[in-house]
Amino acid sequence: MKTSSKSRSQQKSVKLTDLKRRLPRSRMLKIATLNRNEVERAQRFTVEAAGLYCDFSRTLCSAGDLEALLSFAKASRLTAKRDAMLKGARVNITENRSVLHTALRRPAGEPLKVDGADVMPQVHDTLKRIAAFSDRVRKGVWRGASGKTITDVINIGIGGSYLGPELACDALQPYAQAGLRVHFLSSLDPAAWRQIASGLDADRTLAIVASKSWKTLETSLGALAVRDWLLDQGIARNALHKHLVAVSTNIAAATQFGIKAQNVFPFWDWVGGRYSLWSAIGLPVMLSIGPKAFRSMLDGANQMDQHFAQAPLARNAPILHALVSWWQSLVTGSRSEAILPYSFGLRRLPAYLQQLSMESNGKSVDFDGRALRTPSAPVTWGEPGTEAQHSFFQLLHQGTDAIPVEFILPLPAKDDAHGSDLALVANCLAQADALMRGRSAREVSDVLKAQGVAPRDRTKRVPHMVYPGNRPSSMILMNRLDPATFGALIALYEHRTAVLGMLWNINSFDQWGVEVGKQRATMIQPLIESIDEQLLAGLDPAAQVLYRRIRVGLKQR
Repeated sequence: MKTSSKSRSQQKSVKLTDLKRRLPRSRMLKIATLNRNEVERAQRFTVEAAGLYCDFSRTLCSAGDLEALLSFAKASRLTAKRDAMLKGARVNITENRSVLHTALRRPAGEPLKVDGADVMPQVHDTLKRIAAFSDRVRKGVWRGASGKTITDVINIGIGGSYLGPELACDALQPYAQAGLRVHFLSSLDPAAWRQIASGLDADRTLAIVASKSWKTLETSLGALAVRDWLLDQGIARNALHKHLVAVSTNIAAATQFGIKAQNVFPFWDWVGGRYSLWSAIGLPVMLSIGPKAFRSMLDGANQMDQHFAQAPLARNAPILHALVSWWQSLVTGSRSEAILPYSFGLRRLPAYLQQLSMESNGKSVDFDGRALRTPSAPVTWGEPGTEAQHSFFQLLHQGTDAIPVEFILPLPAKDDAHGSDLALVANCLAQADALMRGRSAREVSDVLKAQGVAPRDRTKRVPHMVYPGNRPSSMILMNRLDPATFGALIALYEHRTAVLGMLWNINSFDQWGVEVGKQRATMIQPLIESIDEQLLAGLDPAAQVLYRRIRVGLKQR
């Protein structure tokens, strides 16, 4: 379908109000009809990049809607905003910071200056350091205090310091070194540490404390618990440095804790926590899969970065992904989206994307502090594959809300393409098809009739077996789940998140809402520890009753 010069001219002035005028008509669209009647739909709504095939054809977005969205993106100066971010402009305005996680996977020899200084030498110096350290551990050169090789690594961190690394270790388990297990400690609940510790030998355990500032409560308490355990297990205090390393910018605090300065690996304030997998925060991943596979992961992400930076709007996978997602939230009115990876290795992807999406774009004001005119980030949720089909797919197919779904489908390797692998692929495709097509009353009646169900019983059962269909979904097909395509997948979602923020005109790179609860917790803990009633005097009556009850419960333990 060609676009006339007149329509191109008109598109330059498309505004949010113009898009909203399209909504009533778009809500009447049938996805199956669009796919049948729009001749070039398969070409317009699919794009391939960095080993990923992205299919947005089963969405409530017509060719005309897409043209209007692309025009709106141009009018919103989307490409200028993208370029500013990639070049190191201080787009995180509330913290006056650049946003340069893409620099972490940039090849050597490609300078990137921020405030006149090239940041790439320090990036590659740190990569070399964690690679050398990983090799020493993996080859048995680095040993514990008793001279034994390391068999278990504990990563102590929360938020972006564990969600990304844990996902990567799961996804890339086939590339992991045999005999080296990686564990993740993020919870304040002592039961989490007890469960991990029960299977560990202190002489063979290495702990990574991942804390940028060394002030995160959960990480600090976890690190203390692990250090105390090492001491209790007979590791001498002056030998703790053989079992403890850190990823932090606070070298003084790390060394005071018992970690040698040369074993503190840095990252920088222009790397947000949820975007930090590619930095030294990825150390547990590199220990697991090795420097070569880790470099392949960075290269896959960099391929997506290059595509994002260079591909035209209409053929740009992250931008198309964001535009369609944004449009669907307006069309359906749904305030949630389901992420469904048909892959055991990607089982933690929904949890990772929860943080990436909702911590980035869960905002209610724009860059200028004005209230948003459209809802921002939807609730992100999901579970892997066929397990989810026996859980919440009932709601997806027959619930009152049309919830947009994103299927992620890695194709099985040639040697693994046996019955169960192909059944997994078939189930994914079948669910996407069923969400779109649904099943009419006539179709249900015909099926029941063929089964010999009596007319009266058919009449009763038909309404309960009808599927409305026209439920939108997208499909991200991966050639395979390997380090490169995994890196590309995560980079795709990072860029999609940033583009959505640009469309909403919000800051996707701060997270002040995360801090408020932490600050309140430091004020509340003394209230539940102390028996001094005066401490409760400033609280409302209901809170006073609750805190007194908690005190009673604590005494009775």
